[in-house]
Amino acid sequence: MRITRFLDMSGAIKLGIERNDAQAEILQGELFGDLISTGTLVEIKKRLAPLHPVNIFCIGLNYQDHADETGKSIAKNPIIFMIPTSAVTGPEEAIKLPVCCTRGPEVDYEAELAVIIGKAARDVSEAEALDYVYGYCCANDVSARRWQKHGGGGQFTKGKGFDTFSPLGPVLVTADEIGDPQNLSVRCFVNGELRQDGNTRDMIFPVARLIHLMSQDTTLLPGTVILTGTPSGVGVARKPSQFLADGDQVTISIEHIGELTNPVINAIEQ
Repeated sequence: MRITRFLDMSGAIKLGIERNDAQAEILQGELFGDLISTGTLVEIKKRLAPLHPVNIFCIGLNYQDHADETGKSIAKNPIIFMIPTSAVTGPEEAIKLPVCCTRGPEVDYEAELAVIIGKAARDVSEAEALDYVYGYCCANDVSARRWQKHGGGGQFTKGKGFDTFSPLGPVLVTADEIGDPQNLSVRCFVNGELRQDGNTRDMIFPVARLIHLMSQDTTLLPGTVILTGTPSGVGVARKPSQFLADGDQVTISIEHIGELTNPVINAIEQ
């Protein structure tokens, strides 16, 4: 099922089954509970992020080629950090370049597969881990590199947690439609130019192992989102570096899920 969360023509938030770019079949119920199709087809006024996460966990350096391009060694365990849920934004919503990024361009893109946990997962075995996945969507782990490296005392949260820095979408594709999450192409385009071109088979820690390791003595609640890392091609590693600028458009494309597109604008100081 391809679940879209959207505003209908009256401005009400709805869940539906995506039927085309402009219409959805209304669903009754809640995510992670019973969802029943009403059979009613309605117009989509505006797509929203497919869920508002309860937590967002991110994985750093989970593709060998990305570690290589940044000159970092691979850790024995996943690099795990969190970002605030206030960073979430939806399809076609603007990524805002922060006013506090005052020392020149530094905002970067990162195409990532997002995993959505559907039931409480604690001490889950790797063999059973995918049974706890409700679905998947595209994600852009937008990153202010100076803040990430130098502005947060060595922690990533600030540099990756600004408002609008976590676009999710365009839909939530349920796990049964994806099957094996370790064979999906992951791409990023900036203004139509291909910048990243990877595949989830190249993850150092695959999805099932991530869930197993992250759930040790820790409950991953329904609605938890895991951003699983990005392949090579990020702007900071290009020669010369190519950061996002006002007027750019970023598209994250993941096989069997779709395309998540967001414009980039300068934030206006209040």
